Amino acid sequence: MLDKLGAVGIAGIVVLLAGIGLVAWQAPIVAAGIALVVGGLGLVVYGLVTTLLGAFGLGGGMGGMGGGGMGGGGGGMP
Repeated sequence: MLDKLGAVGIAGIVVLLAGIGLVAWQAPIVAAGIALVVGGLGLVVYGLVTTLLGAFGLGGGMGGMGGGGMGGGGGGMP
């Protein structure tokens, strides 16, 4: 998974964890709430991306472009 994030993604995770750690140092309950919010936001983004890719036929169990779409043969002008 880390190889797909790239350097910027890994840096973002480090900054995120450092920020939650800093908050946890002063207020552990607040840090737990922030961690839950960030985790929930990540799940929402994952769901949106999966649905969007499925709508374009690029994933999400849709199985490709189907019969139509770009390059789908049949009909048309010679």
